[in-house]
Amino acid sequence: MTNKIEINNERVAIIAAHPDDEILGCGGTIAKHINKGDDVAVLIMAEGITSRDTDRNTEARQGALQHLTDTARQANKKLGVSHVEFGGLPDNRLDSMDLLDVVKVVESFLDQFQPTIIYTHCGSDLNIDHRIVSQAVSTATRPLPNSSVHSILHFEVPSSTEWQTPGAYPTFVPNWFVGIENTLTQKLESLAIYEQEMRDWPHARSIKALEHLAKWRGASIGLNAAEAFSLARHITPED
Repeated sequence: MTNKIEINNERVAIIAAHPDDEILGCGGTIAKHINKGDDVAVLIMAEGITSRDTDRNTEARQGALQHLTDTARQANKKLGVSHVEFGGLPDNRLDSMDLLDVVKVVESFLDQFQPTIIYTHCGSDLNIDHRIVSQAVSTATRPLPNSSVHSILHFEVPSSTEWQTPGAYPTFVPNWFVGIENTLTQKLESLAIYEQEMRDWPHARSIKALEHLAKWRGASIGLNAAEAFSLARHITPED
């Protein structure tokens, strides 16, 4: 008699600063988790609209905010993600908040979802919101007893990670790669839904540039396409 082997699916949390960061950073990996049957939830911390406004007035921009929220849901649905939450924090103004208030948004999400794997920003990005979200995640996921989280991975975001001034912060050096040859098309199609957030070639945040990056990251490790991460923590539990 053969015993049935139970497969324990992962609960994967993506914690991103702005709409589109989640797919720029790990869209192919998200689709791969979905295809494996893992549960995936996305938290987008800031609203992504009002950074250029002199005064933040979310009521005046309600239509644009709702459109971006709808776009984010549609783009994630393209990858198979149905659980997308929005923190609604001020765009590119997280440094105006107490870090504790940012941490509490992350903690509430983690308490609800109880993820086993987290993907989020690296702490060396040019964008201040990315750095603060990374720090908030690190704070919210202190390795306490009985924590559900066994792995934390930092992703790169084109037009932020590589634009940081050399020496200002530690350079993003990937040491974890996920092959995405079979999900790269999904990632690029998902990014195309974020039409207003994308730019024309040769901007780093263009569809063509993202395709080149995936192929370069893949070629650097002998694959056709990949996404690159920096492993922040991995815990192998006892048997």
